[in-house]
Amino acid sequence: MLVSERIGQFFLESDSGRDRLEYTEYGAGDAWVVLLHGQLMPRRMQQPLARALAAEGLHVVTLDLLGHGRSDRPADPLVYSMTAWAEQVVALLDHLGAPEAVVGGTSLGANVSLEVAVLAPERIRGLVVEMPVLNNAIEAGIIAFAPLMFAARFLPFTVNGLRVLTRPIPRGLVPFWVGIGLDTCNQRADSVAAVVHGLFFGRVAPSSKERRRIQAPALVVGHPADPIHPAADAAMLAEEMPNATFVRARSILEWRIAPERLNRATAEFALTCWKTPRRSRRAGRA
Repeated sequence: MLVSERIGQFFLESDSGRDRLEYTEYGAGDAWVVLLHGQLMPRRMQQPLARALAAEGLHVVTLDLLGHGRSDRPADPLVYSMTAWAEQVVALLDHLGAPEAVVGGTSLGANVSLEVAVLAPERIRGLVVEMPVLNNAIEAGIIAFAPLMFAARFLPFTVNGLRVLTRPIPRGLVPFWVGIGLDTCNQRADSVAAVVHGLFFGRVAPSSKERRRIQAPALVVGHPADPIHPAADAAMLAEEMPNATFVRARSILEWRIAPERLNRATAEFALTCWKTPRRSRRAGRA
């Protein structure tokens, strides 16, 4: 089934200036779903899932958070935090005129989705949380991203040089996920250093106490054999949140190379969130 796709943008005013954020809409209607990308990745990584959900009648929006993809990429680490990114999602909903949405994402996007649920619970119809980065991932995250931050800060030619090498490669001539990898390499050293610095020195996710208060229905997806996103974190999160369901992926690559099962589970979950009146869900928890 073909669905309409439209690119849009909106602007945020802050003490540091005016920032432009870009998004893509898939489909139409009032059953909103917002999908967020992983760290340093573009929103296009969520395109296959967005198209699959839109084909089921959902109105899906993928957003490039500040510092990512085709949105602005300031070099100031003070503008990057989980809370700031969550505020950008709320600003997107305001811009679209969407009172509520199912909000979800992968890795960084998963944690931002949790922050939105804490910041503005009245805007959350449901959560789709893939590969959250919580207690069991701290050490692996430091090992993975600290060298990147230092390289971007003190050896900027490494990051900028990779951009020069990969940017000219036509994305239409390579497989989809190779293109996403190339897009992820399209970074500027100053903004990469700022993004990672903001993550390291801000809070990574809502506290366990806050997560236990999230009442929205949630679909939590964990991957085996992934040290940066251990399945133990996803399982722990599903236990903490009172209305969460845990789904174990068959492998770290299942949703990328054989997505049918997880796409179907996500579509069914999101449709159920929209078919179930919000008042009835709250009454059912009492």
